[in-house]
Amino acid sequence: MLKSVRNVGLEFRDGLIPDYVMGETSCCVLFLSVRYHLLHNTYLEERVQSVKKDDPTRYKTKLVLCFVDVDDNEVALREINRVALLSDFTLVLAWSWLEAARYLETFKAYENKSATIIKEKVEAEFLPKANDVLTSIRSVNKTDVITLLSTFGTVKGLMNASMEELSLCPGVGAKKVRQLLETFQEPFTKQ
Repeated sequence: MLKSVRNVGLEFRDGLIPDYVMGETSCCVLFLSVRYHLLHNTYLEERVQSVKKDDPTRYKTKLVLCFVDVDDNEVALREINRVALLSDFTLVLAWSWLEAARYLETFKAYENKSATIIKEKVEAEFLPKANDVLTSIRSVNKTDVITLLSTFGTVKGLMNASMEELSLCPGVGAKKVRQLLETFQEPFTKQ
């Protein structure tokens, strides 16, 4: 796998307990192949315990990078996932050496980045938010949203509008009116 790591530098150190470390306290990775796990089913638990024993709070992110190299892998992956989950490790699966190497490169590239880099960007403006919400209703498009909001002023005003008031909006036919009203009057939870 190390032959496939190209976009980040590698440094070899004696005395490391995890297989890979990104930053001093950022991330540690234990590598395991499913084939090896089938031959030595306690190996992962022993490795996890040795990382925890060394310093249980040292790494912010702890990963098990698992190379899936056998076809009949369901039971083994369930066991590996159980060990990882119960030990507060995140399991990442790779189906090729190249994919495993890319994961290592990505972990290294993002070692000092905050979580905001991968978080969804939430719109602060009213119209984009209203567009997202209202266009999720079947057959309502962005033009309809502008028409409806300019007529009723707010989403609350739109939701309180009657069938007759909605029908008077240009481009909003009986089908859209019915779908809007059904959506607005439907309970949030099914009972």
